[in-house]
Amino acid sequence: MKCIFIYNPVSGKGKIAKKLDYIVAGLKEKYEEVDVYATKCSGDLAVKAKEVASQYDAIVFAGGDGSFNEVLQGVAPLENPPELGYIPSGTVNDIAHTLKIPKNIKKALKVIQEGRREWLDCMKANNHYVMYVVAAGAFTSATYTTSQISKNQVGRIAYFVEGVKKNLHFSVFGIDCEGQEDRENTHSVLVSFMNSRYVAGFRVNRLSSLQDGKIEVAIVQQKIKPNFFDKIKALFSVAKLFLFGYKAKSRKGIVCLEGASFDVDVGEDVVWNFDGEKGTSGKLHIEVLPAKIKMIVPKKLKKV
Repeated sequence: MKCIFIYNPVSGKGKIAKKLDYIVAGLKEKYEEVDVYATKCSGDLAVKAKEVASQYDAIVFAGGDGSFNEVLQGVAPLENPPELGYIPSGTVNDIAHTLKIPKNIKKALKVIQEGRREWLDCMKANNHYVMYVVAAGAFTSATYTTSQISKNQVGRIAYFVEGVKKNLHFSVFGIDCEGQEDRENTHSVLVSFMNSRYVAGFRVNRLSSLQDGKIEVAIVQQKIKPNFFDKIKALFSVAKLFLFGYKAKSRKGIVCLEGASFDVDVGEDVVWNFDGEKGTSGKLHIEVLPAKIKMIVPKKLKKV
């Protein structure tokens, strides 16, 4: 079997580059041939993954959730994509948390060597493939406006600081979200379409599965012209969503929807976050693509 290892040399404070020989040696315990490629710029991983997808049995890659999203762009369009092995080295690693893939290099390699293959769902938002979250509103820009230097220095705290600086005023936007069974027309400060259990490091969507063919939606509501107390209520609703989850007993101020596809009408000034990266603006058609990605997961993982 042939494998290519693709890594982001700046992710995780450059620790992957330092352990490159060790990682390649570990991969050779499973694969007969192992090639290596270091990305050179943003977007390079997606280009390379698409270029080599039909040439290898496996693409193993290291990086954060943004790196995962780039690989997804290369392999999701294929009818028979190569299997994916993942060594998490980002700041938050939401996908790795959902799949219980350790950030420790040795343990992540063991998952690749001994794990099992599973076909996972992903999402498609307009023409972009997304693995675990499509979101807009409060705090969502922090993941792509925070500098790499800040992330390397203080990790997840950097996202919080950036989010407070840019998003604490909670801009209100209108949203018309229509699914196959439900429709919600309201005003919001945060909307999140989720396909995994973890978002921004929090177990927001605890009962979710990457194999159930469903998207879970959370819309934090707000008045068009909120007063001080309305803003405080919205802040508590956002906190409640992240601390207690999508299935919290008290959902006051939060609209929850589920479905396989949604048409979302928002203003052109509303910017979407795709797996932690800056996406498109304005209207979206979002759908789940069942069993689209072939992934190596831990052998003893009970729920995918």
